[in-house]
Amino acid sequence: MERLVGIDFGRKRVGVAVSDPLKIFASALETVPTANIIDYLKKYAAAETVERFVVGWPTNMDGRPSEAAADVEVFVKQLTAAFPGVPVTMEDERFTSVLAHRAMIDGGMKAKDRKDKNSVDKISAAIILQSYLDRLSGTSFVGNPDSVPDTLSRNVSRKRRK
Repeated sequence: MERLVGIDFGRKRVGVAVSDPLKIFASALETVPTANIIDYLKKYAAAETVERFVVGWPTNMDGRPSEAAADVEVFVKQLTAAFPGVPVTMEDERFTSVLAHRAMIDGGMKAKDRKDKNSVDKISAAIILQSYLDRLSGTSFVGNPDSVPDTLSRNVSRKRRK
């Protein structure tokens, strides 16, 4: 069955999450060194069918792309070159690190373990992917995926909506 892959891209590490086959919930999968992410995704795609990549889009509070957006754009070009048939959607990643820390606290993770940035990255990827899944199912605050402003989500595999 096809899965969606959520990605929280960083200069040093990349958090990866996957959807369940029914595309209801996202699960944190792995944190991978940035230099190895394309190879990692190729191995994953050889074992599981990937329907779409959902990549966190770094945005400032005013809705403008942050300085990290340039790095994400370079990565997305590499991703689309490596997986030409798989669409890529950019999803607003504001507050995902804060939410990841909150999830670790709420889940009872010890303070020492919460300092592990690998955990934060893969949980952030799961939050990014879950946000996308919730909008698709109509369970998010937005409700209708067609009404989502481009500042929250945008498909990079097709022309922008008008």
